[in-house]
Amino acid sequence: MPRDVDDKFHDRADAHIKLSNEQMALIGRGRVSASMLYAAARFNAWVSACGFTSASDMADARGDTVEYFATEYRKMLEENLDDYIANFATYMKPLS
Repeated sequence: MPRDVDDKFHDRADAHIKLSNEQMALIGRGRVSASMLYAAARFNAWVSACGFTSASDMADARGDTVEYFATEYRKMLEENLDDYIANFATYMKPLS
């Protein structure tokens, strides 16, 4: 989890997940997942751009920016995979 988590962190994440779950009624989970991943990348590119005063400065930091977001995503994915592995029977039990 990111180091600067606030008390509404999970509420915001849950709102994105809720929207994705609603979209799955219209199209498969793989396509929804791809759209969500693209949206996160697009939003994070914008967040990054907000921290620079020129395209040149942004280009100079491109490698560090990619490394930061890739590292954070990996940590979050690993944490969530471990959670699903530990709780698979509970999370993935068939709906009655």
